[in-house]
Amino acid sequence: MGYQVLSNEDGQGLVKAWTDGVPFEEGAQRQVRNTAKMPFIHKWVAVMPDVHQGLGATIGSVIPTKNAIIPAAVGVDIGCGMMAVETSLTASDLPDSLKGVRKVIERACPHGDFSSRAAGHKSGGWKEAPALVEDSWKGLEDGYKKIISKHPKTATKRHPALQIGSLGGGNHFIEVCLDEKEQVWIMLHSGSRGIGNRIGRQFIELARKDMQKWMINLPDKDLAYFPEGTDHFNDYVDAVHWAQDYARVNRETMMKNILGNLQISGRLPQFTTGDMAVNCHHNYVEKENHYGENVFVTRKGAVRARKGELGIIPGSMGARSYIVRGKGNEESFCSCSHGAGRTMSRTAAKRKYSVEDQIAATEGVECRKDAGVIDEIPMAYKDIDAVMDAQKDLVEVVHTLKQVVCVKG
Repeated sequence: MGYQVLSNEDGQGLVKAWTDGVPFEEGAQRQVRNTAKMPFIHKWVAVMPDVHQGLGATIGSVIPTKNAIIPAAVGVDIGCGMMAVETSLTASDLPDSLKGVRKVIERACPHGDFSSRAAGHKSGGWKEAPALVEDSWKGLEDGYKKIISKHPKTATKRHPALQIGSLGGGNHFIEVCLDEKEQVWIMLHSGSRGIGNRIGRQFIELARKDMQKWMINLPDKDLAYFPEGTDHFNDYVDAVHWAQDYARVNRETMMKNILGNLQISGRLPQFTTGDMAVNCHHNYVEKENHYGENVFVTRKGAVRARKGELGIIPGSMGARSYIVRGKGNEESFCSCSHGAGRTMSRTAAKRKYSVEDQIAATEGVECRKDAGVIDEIPMAYKDIDAVMDAQKDLVEVVHTLKQVVCVKG
């Protein structure tokens, strides 16, 4: 048995946690116990080894629910996830200095606070949508109009069409990696950008108001939920699935743009992409069948890992990442971790570490090495090897990747 069992003192709520050998902070334990007590939980809450405290629901948790959804459990970066593509390039095809390759990627994709420095970029998006971005938006436009017509507060000042193919900030990244055979991969991490954030925040607030209106007492106000069949439930399901589609298209568009720009940059030989490409959410909700019942499964910082299904588990910007294949472990609701998981807050990392620490920790990686990324220093994360060891019964490793270039938002 690869998990430990937690339960509340009153016997209500069950948690199965794949956390052997990794930190599982007291605050996160309290949060998952609270979540497990909700009356609509199906069977138990599953906890992944990258678990750490979040807003209401714990990051690194899998929450199966019957006839209800907790919008704060999905979070505000709806559909956030990973994409990785194998290329025909090998390590010997890369130039001695990778700074030029990093600059090509930074110019290709609007990202974080540095977006406005590149031609065509503005405030984390595009000044004008390139043709590739316009094509990507066509399939999303009608759904967006439907959402904002019913919920005008979800609209963003920066039109979502101008953020497709952009990275965002925080822990979002684009990397050039080498696998165990020195094959080159392009990997990226991003989500539904500003529009997903607005949708998430608006519906979290609506859920809180519904709880007050119906005088429902909760162990945590951020566990406010929508019962199935209510107007807000139906609107949220439509909006969250649209945002998940937006996030997937955002990653696909970004990847196409990166590959295209690298092809014409003159920095690399001509190359093709391999058969293996993975695009997976790790903040989302879907209806699935588990233990004979159709339920909503919310993965807040977790990846679906059905038997044979491919996923991505990234480490920090100085550690290995993994392409994995699911083992279909039903007790985890066919899930695995979404990364290494933080051991300290961004504020704590900035207080504890210096630019010199960041430089040492990312030695050999072409990346920003300044005060703006200290919060993403590898030491702020759990040991990815320990995280992988704790979930051996959830996934098997297909490829091990080590970054040589990292573009941080």
